[in-house]
Amino acid sequence: MKKRMLIMVAVVIVVFGSIFGVKAVKAKMTQKYMSFKQPPATITALKATFQPWQPQLKAVGSLRAYRGVDVTSEIAGLVREVKFRSGQQVDEGQVLVLLNADADIAQLHALEAAANLARTTLERDKKQFAVQTVSQATVDAEEADLSSKNAQVEQQRALVDKKTIRAPFSGRLGISTINPGQYMNPGDKIVTLQELNPLYVDFYLPQQELARAANGQAVSITTDSFPGRVFQGKIKAINPKVDPDTRNFQAEALISNTGGVLLPGMYATVDVRAGSVQRYLTVPQTAITYNPYGNTVFIVKEQGTGPDNKAQLIAQQVFVTVGPTRGDQVAVLSGVQDGDTVVTSGQLKLRNGNPVTISDQALPANEEKPEPTDE
Repeated sequence: MKKRMLIMVAVVIVVFGSIFGVKAVKAKMTQKYMSFKQPPATITALKATFQPWQPQLKAVGSLRAYRGVDVTSEIAGLVREVKFRSGQQVDEGQVLVLLNADADIAQLHALEAAANLARTTLERDKKQFAVQTVSQATVDAEEADLSSKNAQVEQQRALVDKKTIRAPFSGRLGISTINPGQYMNPGDKIVTLQELNPLYVDFYLPQQELARAANGQAVSITTDSFPGRVFQGKIKAINPKVDPDTRNFQAEALISNTGGVLLPGMYATVDVRAGSVQRYLTVPQTAITYNPYGNTVFIVKEQGTGPDNKAQLIAQQVFVTVGPTRGDQVAVLSGVQDGDTVVTSGQLKLRNGNPVTISDQALPANEEKPEPTDE
């Protein structure tokens, strides 16, 4: 019996010893884990500063010539001479095409001769009327006949003039396939003529922006054909009707096109300067973490000093209210103060209070008007 009691006591001691031993090991491991210092996370950061913002309305527009027309023939005729080259710059009134007008010119000469005869007859009848040898009715008939003959001359001269096709205004000619000896019917296209400086740009804006658009507002356009180049102009007209299908209204701006590099029919990105310049606290868009429960940023703050007597940096998460965006930037309306250092990359590995190290390598883009690159 005594032996059994000793065995039982030994078993109990072993069990409780194991339990207390395991707990002691766990406590030691927990203490070791709690005493472990998390290494700083490497991030990039940038100071939030106030920057001027020009309120803008953005749209996609289509370029249209200031004056543009397809030059045609008003009458039929055989092409005698082509006096232009495709793509040539021409002046107003410059001769483009000569049609065969030999028969018309001969007819004009015949009518001019008939008009001269009628004029001579009228002058003779007036002298005879002065001595009462002809009646007033005869003189009146001769005057009417002269007027008719002169009208026929002018009509034929106009017909001859139409056989000479001229540029209606100055501009650049397009590509033409007209050749001498070709017969042209009325309305046949000869060549396109476009006046390229200035140009119109037509664009549409939503009706809620109607109060912010007005004649005379400055406009700038860009096109992917000339990256980095900005063309300036002003709004010249706003359509007094809103499209009932899209609820958009049309605006027309006149753009300077020095050198004629832009062409009608191209599309362009239109920026309308609407309102006075504003000042916003600006940070890169990469600094904002967008969440369903609110937008946040991490602010870098100093907390004590390290063994090397340098300030220790930690990341503190704060809620922010964001405003308008432009390019790579976003305006912060609340939550961040001027001069605060905000984390611009590396937020995914951060928790509130994490130590951080700021790196100046691989900084995220922070351009007001970023341009696409091939990199």
